[in-house]
Amino acid sequence: MGAVRIVADSTCDLSKELIDKFNISIIPLNIILDMQSYLDGIEITPQEIYQWSDQNHTTPKTAAPEIGYVIERLRPMVEAGEEIIFFGISEDMSVTCQVVRMAAAELDYEQHTWVINSKNLSTGIGLQVLRAATLAQEGRSPQEIAAGIEVNRDKVSASFVVDTLTYLHRGGRCNAVTALLGNTLRLKPMITVKDGKMGVAKKYRGKQQAVVKNYAREMEEELLQADPARVFITHSGIDAEIERETYDYLAGLNYFKEIHITRAGGVISSHCGPNTLGVLYYRR
Repeated sequence: MGAVRIVADSTCDLSKELIDKFNISIIPLNIILDMQSYLDGIEITPQEIYQWSDQNHTTPKTAAPEIGYVIERLRPMVEAGEEIIFFGISEDMSVTCQVVRMAAAELDYEQHTWVINSKNLSTGIGLQVLRAATLAQEGRSPQEIAAGIEVNRDKVSASFVVDTLTYLHRGGRCNAVTALLGNTLRLKPMITVKDGKMGVAKKYRGKQQAVVKNYAREMEEELLQADPARVFITHSGIDAEIERETYDYLAGLNYFKEIHITRAGGVISSHCGPNTLGVLYYRR
């Protein structure tokens, strides 16, 4: 058995520091503006996406990576005889996992490639990726790693509060009536991911700083029963004070061993818009 290589698509929203620390390989999705395709996290930034979206009053299209690109990213791993474990965004949201399966088949490497449907997005994927990478460092087999991740996949708690429904509406992620209602009454939804799909858990009203504070504090009971290994604060570009207050609140719980702050990449940002923030972790 060769070394285990952990691979994820760019929607996992892990920082470069974590990617380097755990030797994770990233396959970027595509972001399409004016018929021009850009590699997420490589050729375009979230701020450029926001500027384009506001100027054109629409949201960029996002697409799975092309199979030829994936084949070339996997080929060195195949030639090195590595066991590949790939994590992709929920299959209810993208065909990325299927593209990787097809690429593995083209390379005649299906027996050494495990494709895991994260049933999640953003650091809801990242949590699974880091757990798998830790198991790989411990010397676990790819079969053990994949089985362990999948049996605990539904324990990932992924939620975030959106400052404006404009981007979700532009991207067709919610109907026009909901978007109009939310913006008119200044309602800010808490979006949760369950079984691979997004849904609205509750709605807040007010300025985003107060909304984020309430959102985090209302999770306190569940946070104190979570896996204490790590928790993520993931945002799409938010005021530094809000970021700091959220970090200080989580640190003040004296519970989590690691608190990571990460910036959402282009795909996630293009759908949720700026000033979105989430707290993500594993439930026990």
